[in-house]
Amino acid sequence: MFAKIKISDIFTFMFVKRKIQGLLNRLVKDNRILLLIGARQTGKTTLLRYLKKKLDKAGESVWFLTFEDPLFLGDVNEHPEHLFQYVPKPSTGQSIFVLLDEIQYLKDPSNFLKYIYDLYHDQIKLIVTGSSAFYLDEKFHDSLAGRKRIVPIYPFCFSEFLTAKNRVDLAKEIEKDSFFSKGEKRSLLQPVRRELLLYLQEYVQFGGYPSVVLEEDLEEKRMRLQELHFSLLKKDVADAGIKNEYAFYSVLKLLASQTGNLVNALELSNTVKVSRSAVDRYLSVLRKSFIIELCPPFHKNIRKELSKMPKYYFYDSGYRNVILNSFDAPTQRLDAGATVENIFFAECRKAGKEVIQFWRTQNGSEIDFILDANQAFEIKVDASRFSRSKYKPFTDGYPDISLSPVGWQENTYLEILDFCS
Repeated sequence: MFAKIKISDIFTFMFVKRKIQGLLNRLVKDNRILLLIGARQTGKTTLLRYLKKKLDKAGESVWFLTFEDPLFLGDVNEHPEHLFQYVPKPSTGQSIFVLLDEIQYLKDPSNFLKYIYDLYHDQIKLIVTGSSAFYLDEKFHDSLAGRKRIVPIYPFCFSEFLTAKNRVDLAKEIEKDSFFSKGEKRSLLQPVRRELLLYLQEYVQFGGYPSVVLEEDLEEKRMRLQELHFSLLKKDVADAGIKNEYAFYSVLKLLASQTGNLVNALELSNTVKVSRSAVDRYLSVLRKSFIIELCPPFHKNIRKELSKMPKYYFYDSGYRNVILNSFDAPTQRLDAGATVENIFFAECRKAGKEVIQFWRTQNGSEIDFILDANQAFEIKVDASRFSRSKYKPFTDGYPDISLSPVGWQENTYLEILDFCS
C-alpha cells in the first residue's frame, strides 16, 4: 500500500526545507482539495510525507497511499467508494486527512476527486500529488471549480539549493533583501558575495533537481541529469500519446539551443518536418510537464510591436544543459547571454512572478523582460556594456516603466544574485 521511499527523497526530506512548506501548512486548514503538481522528481512525494509527519505530530488521523500500488489503483478505479477499503470512512463529527500520491494514474482522477469531495468534504481533507500537469488537462474532465487549490512544485530555487548543500547560513542570507522585497541591489559583504557566486555557478551548471543537487561528484551529476532527462522524456512522450519521439526530441533540442530567441512554431515544423499542429502539441506537453515556460510579448502598439511570437525558457538550467551537453561556466559559454537570461526568468518564476513578458518592435528594438507590466530589465553578461540610449524607443514609449540592467556578476549594477530568493 505504501510507496517505496527513494534514497534521494530521504535526504531531501531530512535536510532541505522547501519555501513552499509555509503555504502548505496554511492550506491544510482549507477544506478544498490541495493538489501539488510539477515535473517528475521535484520532491512532491517528499512534501506529502512532510505533511503527513506534521499532521501526525498534531494528533490528526492521517492516511498516506499511492496510486503506484496496482492493487489500490485497481480498486479505486472500479469505484471511488473503494477508497474506504484502505482508509476508515469517518462517522459524523469525525475528520481525517487522506494523502494520495500520483493521482494521474487513475483512469478518471476528476470523477474520483469530485465524488469524494462532494460527499465527504466536511470529513475528509484530500491532499494529492500529480506529475506533469498535462495529465490533469487530459484526464480531469471536470474543472473541479471551487473544489481545489493547485500548488506548483518546482526544482529547488537558489536558497533551497544552498540548504541542500548544508549552507543554511548562506540560504538565510539569500532569502532576505532580494530585489522583489526591497526593489534595490542587495547589500552583501564581498567575502559572502564571492562565496554565493561560486555556488550560483554550480546551480546554473547543474540545476535544482533534488537528486542532482545532493550528488557531490560532478560526473555523477551529469549522469543523474542524463538519466532524469531520458526518464522524463520517455514517460511524458508515452503518456501523452506522442508517436514520433524523434521529432519531439528534436523540437526540445531546438528550444534549448534557441533559448531567449523568438519561437516560430511554423519554422519549427518545417525544420523537424512535422505538422504545425504536432509542434503545437509538443510545446503544450513540454509546458504542462514543467520543462519549459512561455514568455509572451508585451505590446500596446500592435502596428509597431510584436504581439504573437513568444520566447521559451527552461525551469531548470541543468536540464537545458544536459540537452545541449554543455556544462561550462556561464561566462565560458558561447550562449552565455541566453544562459543568464534563462536563470533570471526561472528565478523570477520560482519567486512567484507570474506576469513575465518581453518587448520587441518590428524593426528589432528589444527589452529582455518586463515584470508585472511595470518593471523592465535588460540582461547582460557584463552589465557595464549597457547603454541606455540604445533603448530610447522603449523608454520614450513607456516612460512609466523603469528600465534596469542586470549583469551576471556586478559590483555596481543589479546582478542575478539580487533576484535569487
